[in-house]
Amino acid sequence: MNKKTILSACFAALSCPVAFADSDNDHNPLYPDDHAPIGVMGDHMHAAGEFMFSYRFMHMNMSGMVQGKKSISASDIATSVANPFAPPATVRVVPKDMTSNMHMLGFMYAPNDDITLMAMLNYIERDMDLTTFQGMMGGTALGQFSTEVSGLADSKLGLLYRLYDEGGHHLHFNLAWVIANGSTDETDDVLTPMNMRMTMRLPYSMQLGSGSDQAEFGLTYTGKNEQLSWGAQALTTTPLERNDEGYTVGDKYQMSSWLAYQLPQSTSLSLRLIYNHSEDIKGQDNQIMAPVTTANPANYGGHNLQAAMGVNTVLMNKHRIGLEYQVPINYHANGIQMDMDNMLTLGYQLAF
Repeated sequence: MNKKTILSACFAALSCPVAFADSDNDHNPLYPDDHAPIGVMGDHMHAAGEFMFSYRFMHMNMSGMVQGKKSISASDIATSVANPFAPPATVRVVPKDMTSNMHMLGFMYAPNDDITLMAMLNYIERDMDLTTFQGMMGGTALGQFSTEVSGLADSKLGLLYRLYDEGGHHLHFNLAWVIANGSTDETDDVLTPMNMRMTMRLPYSMQLGSGSDQAEFGLTYTGKNEQLSWGAQALTTTPLERNDEGYTVGDKYQMSSWLAYQLPQSTSLSLRLIYNHSEDIKGQDNQIMAPVTTANPANYGGHNLQAAMGVNTVLMNKHRIGLEYQVPINYHANGIQMDMDNMLTLGYQLAF
């Protein structure tokens, strides 16, 4: 039995005993720290019959290059880092900076008190600036160019299953199916080391999706008293199959913990720590073989620790607005990768 079959069986087993509740039930007013910081997904459950709509905008900036834990200049990469698709012998194109904007629409519905169903649609925009070095060797910069992509990214269907809820402490199981509907064959014009413009398939980091359905599962714990709320979440994401282009994105593991303090006037402040670990890409797309760092599957994955500060407020007892600013503290990249500067998440949640 493969991973995809197991995931389908889990959904069926948990979804069968669903009884739809009366949609006219009254719901308790929403407080700003009832949910986790806005950057956390799948953090809370809903009462029977309750719906929730959410929108998140996530903006991330990256610049410069790192090799393992240390910064490395573009010229050093061009003169010393081997190109696995030689010739040329060394990398000739190096990313300079990148921005990523993601728009996330979320929907949640609780058919009963023990199960909350969820769906998420994602739209992404990426823009990368790169430097091309002249000829087959050396550190002479030829020029710069930009590549851009935008479109639907991979989406998600999932459920949350209540395991414990008593005395201000709550524990639930997270299960989701990440659907591979993001494109993996995006192209754009690039500047080659021979000073020519060519249309090529873009590297993995500029594709809109993974090309593989994935399973996501984990646990989420939350606690709360009159002024403080806290929580922790551990999630694992693993591909269910190799994609049509011949590669598989690496397994991902994330642990997140947070603390929020309730202020007067329906506002709360939060602090969060996030640990990410991901494996490199297995396999290779035979149409992604340019002499650029992002075309090497070994230059993906690694681990990092990040910190985030957030503020949340509630309007009219049901409209929650959240803001979170996230920066890296420590990192170790597999191979050579771009360095993350920061990420800003702005979100809106409405329960009814």
